[in-house]
Amino acid sequence: MSFLDHLEELRWHLIRATMAVLIAGIIAFIAKEFIFDVLLFGPKKPDFPTYKGLCNLSKLMGLDESLCFKELPFSVQSRKVAGQFSVHIWTSITAGFIIAFPYVLYEFWKFIAPAMYDKERTYSKGFIIICSFLFFIGVLFGYYVITPLSINFLGGYQVSKEVLNEFDIDSYIGLVRASVIACGLIFELPVIMFFLTKVGLVTPEFLRKYRKFALVIVLVLSALITPPDIASQVIVAIPILVLYEVSIYISKMVIKKENKKLQKQSK
Repeated sequence: MSFLDHLEELRWHLIRATMAVLIAGIIAFIAKEFIFDVLLFGPKKPDFPTYKGLCNLSKLMGLDESLCFKELPFSVQSRKVAGQFSVHIWTSITAGFIIAFPYVLYEFWKFIAPAMYDKERTYSKGFIIICSFLFFIGVLFGYYVITPLSINFLGGYQVSKEVLNEFDIDSYIGLVRASVIACGLIFELPVIMFFLTKVGLVTPEFLRKYRKFALVIVLVLSALITPPDIASQVIVAIPILVLYEVSIYISKMVIKKENKKLQKQSK
């Protein structure tokens, strides 16, 4: 295929992926009661599963009800004429992207699959399943861990009793969206390392050598996507560090397979 033909092919894959996101987004737009009242405003309610879990943990540790949340002292409001409608649109698009993520990956795979050898095509069939699984695990982690921790800390934080926490709906929904999407993408780290190793940009030795720098980057990243308290940053940093160690193992396995392939070819 010529360069223009490749661009035309890519265009249709992008169109189909975009259509999938829009269709899923329309479904999310229609189901606004569930999306907003149950999902997005769920972490604002004291009976959210994360708060219940922390409360039960507190009782088990003999801390009475020190980690139990009865009410979060803030309200959400809309101060713009088109504020609620705008949030509804962008939230639907975000939800559409999350729902259609496996199909978007499928379209990406279909575009690059013709350039692969038969063996590579066979091995890469699990790419969509693994990437989707990691993404959804990240989304759930962002929703059930990062979001409630952030909302609880920032929602209850006051510099003075004279200042009331009345957040704009844009700010509240933006925090939830950012936490969920950021964690979903961060959890793709092992897959990214797999491809970087495949193309020769990363090796296990390189990852081990710069592990200390990676730790600093992880802590900075944790500080950016969590409220500024040490407990929240540690909670976020732990799974990212685990993913980094998993990435080292994956990189090692890729190099090992590549070396075996080269040995076979030399014989």
